[in-house]
Order: sequence, then C-alpha cells, then structure tokens
Amino acid sequence: MNDLPLILASKSQARRAMLAAAGITAEAIAPNVDEDALKEGLKSEGVTARNLADALAEAKAVRLSRRVGAGLVLGADQILAMDDGVMLDKPVDPADAIAHLKLLSGRKHKLFSAAVIAEQGTPVWRHIDIATLSVRPLSDAFIEQYVEAEWDNIRHCVGCYEIEGRGAQLFSAIDGSQFTIMGLPLLHLLDYLRIRGILTS
Repeated sequence: MNDLPLILASKSQARRAMLAAAGITAEAIAPNVDEDALKEGLKSEGVTARNLADALAEAKAVRLSRRVGAGLVLGADQILAMDDGVMLDKPVDPADAIAHLKLLSGRKHKLFSAAVIAEQGTPVWRHIDIATLSVRPLSDAFIEQYVEAEWDNIRHCVGCYEIEGRGAQLFSAIDGSQFTIMGLPLLHLLDYLRIRGILTS
C-alpha cells in the first residue's frame, strides 16, 4: 500500500462524508481560492458549465498542492446548468432558493461534477461526470414548505436539494450517479486511488 496522504481541498461536509463512507481517510483543508471571482471571470469568457467545473476543481487542487507539498490533493466542484445553458449558483437566502426552485420546476438540468488530483502542484488526474435531472412541476405551496423545512440543509447546495434526503421529492426522473449528484465522481476517483496504490485493488 502507498502511504502517500490524500488531502481534500475543501471543507464540504458532503464530500468528506462520501469519502469516509467509502473507507477513504483524507484530511480536509480549505484551499483558499476566491471561487466567486474565478467563476465570474471564467463565465465572462464564455466558458461552458463542464469546463467551469473542471477549472474550479483544478484551481483548488493545484493551489493547495503547492502549499502542502507531498501528497495527493483532491479538488472538486459542481456546476448546475439549465437546459437553456443558464447556470445557477448556491442560494444566498431562502427567497433566492424559492426563486431557483421555481425556475427549475418542470424542467431538466444537468449537474457537472468535476474532480482533479494534483501532486507537487501539477494536475495528475481529472474526471468530469454528468447527471441529468428532471424536476417535476412544483406548486408554490410545496416550494415554500420545502424551503422552510430544508433551508439549513440546502443553503450550501447548488440546485437547493440533497438527493439523499427530502430533495428526492423534487424529481420525476434522474439519469446519472447519485455520487455525481452529491458532488463527486466517486467511482472514478476510487479507481484512480487503486491505480496509485492508495487503496487495495
């Protein structure tokens, strides 16, 4: 077994929980990347949702990898794009969450979940996974009740849902991995960790 440490360039509780549940020990460290500024800059250049998720994941992995030195540093990001290309960010308050859900209601959207591993400041692995989700028509009453009940759980979630919780009620169909929807292409990551000897194959 390779004793090279795995470091998660994120304080995301969901990603930490996914790794732990899969039996992966990883220290979590904030990458100190100004995500909002980087995201706005890339959007102004017309970057696609897929490439935006990849660029943000790489920025986190590379920045932290340069800081910590030895180890494999995992950066991850997720972008939501509507069927017309409009991208949604995390809601800023309950009213914003309600507006987002009204926009999603009765429509399809895609989640692009990107993961990049950097070593010694250089990207050595990356994967972008896509899930397509169909939101059923949602009544105003449902949306308001849902946001009131779930705000503390969804305030950090792009799309305003946790698929593993009450958020499952939003959908009529889902095409893609639940791990991808939760923010990490986990199966592909596990495969790479086996190749590197971090996990037993």
